[in-house]
Amino acid sequence: MATLTRLEAEARARQLTVERYTLDLDLTLGDTVFGSTTTVAFTVREAGDTFVELRPTTLRSALLDGRELDPDGLADGRLPLTGLAEGAHELTVVAEMPYSRTGEGMHRFTDPADGLTYLYTMCCMTEAPKVFAAFDQPDLKAVFEVAVTAPEEWTVLGNGRATREADRPGRWHVAPTPPISTYLLAVVAGPYHSVTTEHAGLPFGLHTRRSLAAHLDRDADELFDITRRCFDRYHEIFEEPYPFDSYDQAFVPEFNAGAMENPGLVTFRDSYVFQSAVTETEREVRGVVVAHEMAHMWFGDLVTLRWWDDVWLNESFAEYLGYQVLHEATRHTPWTEFAVVRKSWGYDADQRPSTHPVAPAPEAVPDTASAWLNFDGISYAKGASALRQLVAWLGEETFLAGINDHFARHRFGNATLADFIDAMARASDRPVHAWADAWLRTSGPDTLAPRTAEGGDDTWRLQLAHHGGRPHRLRLGAYDIDPTRPERVLPRAQYDVELEAADTTSEHAFPGGRPDLLIVNDGDLSYAKIRLDERSWATALRTLSSLPDPLSRTVVWTAARDMVRDGELAPFDYLEAARRHLPSESANVIVSGVLGFAGGALAGRYLPDDRRAEALGLVREIADRLHAGAGGDPTRLLIAARAAIDAADAPDGPLAWWDAGALPGGPELDRDLRWRLLHRLAVLGATDRAAIDAEAAADPGSTGEKGAARCRAALPDAAAKEAAWADMFDGQDRLSNYLFSATAEGFWHAEQRELLAGYVPRYFPAATALAQRRGHALAVSAGRDCFPHPFTDAATLALGEECLASGAPTPALRRALADELDDLARALRVRAAG
Repeated sequence: MATLTRLEAEARARQLTVERYTLDLDLTLGDTVFGSTTTVAFTVREAGDTFVELRPTTLRSALLDGRELDPDGLADGRLPLTGLAEGAHELTVVAEMPYSRTGEGMHRFTDPADGLTYLYTMCCMTEAPKVFAAFDQPDLKAVFEVAVTAPEEWTVLGNGRATREADRPGRWHVAPTPPISTYLLAVVAGPYHSVTTEHAGLPFGLHTRRSLAAHLDRDADELFDITRRCFDRYHEIFEEPYPFDSYDQAFVPEFNAGAMENPGLVTFRDSYVFQSAVTETEREVRGVVVAHEMAHMWFGDLVTLRWWDDVWLNESFAEYLGYQVLHEATRHTPWTEFAVVRKSWGYDADQRPSTHPVAPAPEAVPDTASAWLNFDGISYAKGASALRQLVAWLGEETFLAGINDHFARHRFGNATLADFIDAMARASDRPVHAWADAWLRTSGPDTLAPRTAEGGDDTWRLQLAHHGGRPHRLRLGAYDIDPTRPERVLPRAQYDVELEAADTTSEHAFPGGRPDLLIVNDGDLSYAKIRLDERSWATALRTLSSLPDPLSRTVVWTAARDMVRDGELAPFDYLEAARRHLPSESANVIVSGVLGFAGGALAGRYLPDDRRAEALGLVREIADRLHAGAGGDPTRLLIAARAAIDAADAPDGPLAWWDAGALPGGPELDRDLRWRLLHRLAVLGATDRAAIDAEAAADPGSTGEKGAARCRAALPDAAAKEAAWADMFDGQDRLSNYLFSATAEGFWHAEQRELLAGYVPRYFPAATALAQRRGHALAVSAGRDCFPHPFTDAATLALGEECLASGAPTPALRRALADELDDLARALRVRAAG
């Protein structure tokens, strides 16, 4: 299919405006296609030719101002509209559209638990033409009016309030929307289970498939409480009221993203309807996602980017506000999770060859295919970090004044980076444009490395080496060893400093003697890689868990993680720090994050293959100590259990847990832990297909279906591996997006290198062919989930580089492979550093 370019979009936006889409969708035509009738009212300002996008199974008819167009004119997903005169026009397109199994367009899912079928749309960013005929670009906003014909027992939801016709069972009408972009059109349909309430005069709803009804009902009060609190907080900080007529949140199956901000109808992946025990951090993250998507009602839906170079105007703001508003409006304290998890995602992405500025230049995003690649740790985590720094630099009052000016000037319209920066400049007397150039138009993280020394006259001195070109407003935290308890430190002072936008070393002097521990960027207000001076690092190794603020501890742990990745800290030194401090670490999110790195990339890639078992042994020791000291904390017990299962390298213990239905001392094996444990037993060759099939029969829903696919692919048996490979790559494309990912996650394991070695050269051409057949979402999964991670060697790197050099991978697969190969090369450098 043709890819829309920025130049084409700009030309079409100059040529026409779009007033209204009237859609009529028929969902009763069977399990392969649905009916789609689109009537578009638009006005041409410049006479000439253009096109509308459409990707149907069958184009039945197209009428332009009552004149029939030749259906054979449709090519590469575009229907030409020629000879358009200035003035008003109307296009009506009747087509049959294909259902999707890749989470794009109109996705169709049949629940294996009960045989019921559910549909939902995902129109972002280029998928609207799989649902209706569209001028598919974000700056051609229009009113949408949607009618749907569905089976009588189904519920239909849309961007506005949906009502059922009294005298036509199965016929629904969705209230017209304000002007919105095509990528935000949403329809959800099926026998959904719903929980509803009202708040601030608006209907609020939660929806999921019936097999998850009891789980949604259990969490409905919590979800509604977070939704109401965030809704009210946004109305305290934004002068523009919520711009739509209802607020539904639908938890839908096999969703590719975490969630999608469709106005009035947010769609979430239904794994957020928890079916098993979860940690408090996982509940907190769900709350962040709720707050994030609600922020999009203003940033993205009310005011929309003009072109996809400004993805950050949507995602960075929603990311920042999701964390900040949840922090302000609820009991949660999510900035620690942001520092542990999300910023690490951003730092990693920002050091790969695929890095890009938070706000790339328009010419750097020449088409929608390249725009897809910018939904990453930079647009989300780094962009949110930049905004958090902007708030620290400007002050919250000024920041919010700029935001409200921005909304007032562009409501129900489109805006650019320049528009936003102008709004901030009007609200502030600081050089915002220069700040934006330094923070948003550049790539790569700065590095801040201190050196401390005693000064004269009861002072101490700091030389702070600043590698990078951004200004920073940050906090220095000075700590001293407690003379009565040398395993802990006591806070001495905090110092606020501003660094110029220069690659230089600055000199600072502070009263008192040299501190035992200095933390640069204490409180994590800025975005930069941090180092510790020699004395501070030695103190941290002894006292880290005694730092009073979890954000301070996180800054140190992140610095240690970066040092491992940069070959400056031996992996086993990191493991020793984890062994010493995690059992007494009070913040479970830090425990989980450090264990995840230790048992994942560190043990799996940064250490030589012959030392992996030793590293996993240390992880098991830490898990045992966490378990012993959990004191009944269910989150702590769950973290320890997950780590113990994943690090098991012999079947005896896991088989005993399986037989007992619990780990000694808890927790009991619920659905998720049973599948996790069975997967590990499969990897170790301690179970078989019959046991997997039996477990799937006992768990007949989609969780069991995915768990069984993962476990079957993990069996260390040549026939099982070949069957899994065929399911993924033989061209029949039997697997949905979720089942493909589950199979890929089960396939590669370090314990099975000898069995898997022959698949490494097969992987690159197979992934390339699949990406060309199955589109963006499956291309990303093939490059990320199915990459041969256990093979950290020069031969795999060479094969991957040869694949990239061939020019055959699609843009989405090329980006995923380039990132994975860069990670592989980094791991080889870490191994070489010893």
